[in-house]
Amino acid sequence: MRISVIGTGYLGATHAAAMAELGHTVVGVDTDSAKVARLARGDVPFYEPGLTELVARHTRSGRLVFSDDMGAVADADVHFLCVGTPQAGGAQAADLAQVDAAVLRLAKAMRPDSVVVGKSTVPVGTAERLRGEVREATAGRARLLWNPEFLREGFAVADTLRPDRIVVGVQDEADAAVLAELYAPQIDAGVPFLVTDYATAELVKVAANAFLATKISFINAMADICDAAAADVTTLATAIGLDERIGSRFLRAGIGFGGGCLPKDIRAFMARADELGVGTSLAFLREVDRVNLQQREAAVRSAAVLLDDTVAGRRVAVLGVAFKPDSDDVRDSPALAIAAALHLQGAQVAVHDPRATANAARLYPTLDYVDSAEAALAGADLTMVLTEWQDYRNLEPAATAALVARRAVFDGRNVLDADRWRSAGWTYRGVGVR
Repeated sequence: MRISVIGTGYLGATHAAAMAELGHTVVGVDTDSAKVARLARGDVPFYEPGLTELVARHTRSGRLVFSDDMGAVADADVHFLCVGTPQAGGAQAADLAQVDAAVLRLAKAMRPDSVVVGKSTVPVGTAERLRGEVREATAGRARLLWNPEFLREGFAVADTLRPDRIVVGVQDEADAAVLAELYAPQIDAGVPFLVTDYATAELVKVAANAFLATKISFINAMADICDAAAADVTTLATAIGLDERIGSRFLRAGIGFGGGCLPKDIRAFMARADELGVGTSLAFLREVDRVNLQQREAAVRSAAVLLDDTVAGRRVAVLGVAFKPDSDDVRDSPALAIAAALHLQGAQVAVHDPRATANAARLYPTLDYVDSAEAALAGADLTMVLTEWQDYRNLEPAATAALVARRAVFDGRNVLDADRWRSAGWTYRGVGVR
């Protein structure tokens, strides 16, 4: 098919490249001319494993082009909306300005018989509203479908090419045939293809994020109980995870979740529930959010304990500021928030991350960003592992001890072998572990 992708950020660039990989002809459109120019050269402006290779391959093959001109979509049969829906300033609700602007511009440029497919994460009810706008602009000929994305940063290429489900929201079930054809390779490979109404399709994404966030905050709340009761949260998580009703995934205690999706999506979900008059049904998500933010404060307190309650003037090595490994994303990163909080208390914070230091420096330029973990560790009074990059998991406690001033480590992701580090003379502190 001939496809356009409106918005070439994390979601849009990945979707465009994956659709080209499936054999479709794709044009990605964005208002950011500099970003478009980079993508057209096969240069992805953010880090996502495997994506640069995919973009470069298909810009060379000619199946994938990028443009800052909305007129470039005129020949496309299907148009995907992949623009951002950030948290609104001063509120918890989603800001739909980019979605509304994209629909307005697209309606003027596309063929009247086109199919528009929303992938952006939006409050329930948005698709129905946009359908009216699209149909009014095309004399009732264009069709709108909603096809939520389920990408995980660090696995986005695989999640697009080999998703665990494809959900399509439609008003008329016959309209789903368009995406059934487009996604035929995945469907033929056994990927579940679920057709539903607009509202359910919109809710699937935010409900999944709400459940995931709840699971993470639950195990972090259990970590607090374990600390108070001298129990071990890792063994607790293993034991309850063996119950098939619960499962073990995302039951790892730590400094909490972050990134550009999970925090803002659960807040927007709560805001929309309030608008619908059912806010009490999601009241528990306020506690989920509170527990998550509380983990950052707890990490700062743990650092103070390991520094004998003297933070000012001490050198702290922060290993990892991306919100998760295999990403350069520092949006709402708990690791970066912890590093900044310690700096505000007077610590000399040396930061290393394999991918995210440039993005972190734009947000917090006063931190000391270094080019290697060894440089961060040199002379450190406290070592903090805050993003579970494999390089940090593989640190040798004895070799690391030769670099630091004091053998004190805070494992904010519970990924180090506590016994090995203690045997090497380190004071080890994790999250809810003995």
